[in-house]
Amino acid sequence: MERIFRQAYAKINLSLDVLRRREDGYHELRMVMQTVDICDDLMIERTDEPGIEIRTDREELPVNGDNLIYKAAELLFGEKGIRQGVRVTLTKRIPIAAGMAGGSADAAAAMHGLNELFGMGYSLEELQRLGVKLGADIPYCLAGGTMLSEGIGEILTPLPAPPACFLVVAKPDLNVSTAFVYGNLHADSLPYHPDVDGMVEALRAGSLKGITDRMGNVLETVTAKKYPVIEQIKGLLRDQGAENALMSGSGPSVFGVFTQRGQAEAAARAVADRGLAGQIFVTAFHGGTAE
Repeated sequence: MERIFRQAYAKINLSLDVLRRREDGYHELRMVMQTVDICDDLMIERTDEPGIEIRTDREELPVNGDNLIYKAAELLFGEKGIRQGVRVTLTKRIPIAAGMAGGSADAAAAMHGLNELFGMGYSLEELQRLGVKLGADIPYCLAGGTMLSEGIGEILTPLPAPPACFLVVAKPDLNVSTAFVYGNLHADSLPYHPDVDGMVEALRAGSLKGITDRMGNVLETVTAKKYPVIEQIKGLLRDQGAENALMSGSGPSVFGVFTQRGQAEAAARAVADRGLAGQIFVTAFHGGTAE
């Protein structure tokens, strides 16, 4: 086999709480992560010349050692002593710098593809142990689905998938630095903490209302304060019939949960008509069966 194709799926946070800042500089988190049907495409090919080559359709993305795909390939090749070459061609759909783990998802998909293409023989758990060295979201992205994520993001507990529904995901025309958001978060004096335990129980009960009632993200205290468009989008999605709306990750992407496709499509048009977001998707939970 000379090439392999993989898809990298975006994530949203149904709930995100920060418990404290650790002595090592990381933050202790409790969050519920969910894969959605927005994905990037990766074509991974063996090459005659040694080395790692990254190609992408987005000129703002680095193609050198600053790219997480490059770092993932470098790590796996180094661990196995592989001297062969590889080319990864990335077609990007997941919004960039959007709180949807696009870079981590790409790295995770590359790790899965390289593992198979070069016969490395890693288990999922071994890939996750390596992946956390590159980024806290990578262990989750390697597994996907619905997960309770704890620690810095590396302690994962599988949860039942939420009931099928429709999502509107809107990314305003701005990029948010995760480092900026966490650097300006006052973890010891947050005004509220989302009910993560209640979210877990709602998922186990299969209650969409229980899930949407408990959606919360403490990082909004930084990002939404700096960028008012986030609250504007959330409010508009709710006005258009969303069960609830929330910022994903460190932002600025916002998602709304809808029970009807028609409502979701109308809400997406409303966001576009008001010029609140440059990228807008009507999508669903990955693996869901919404009709």
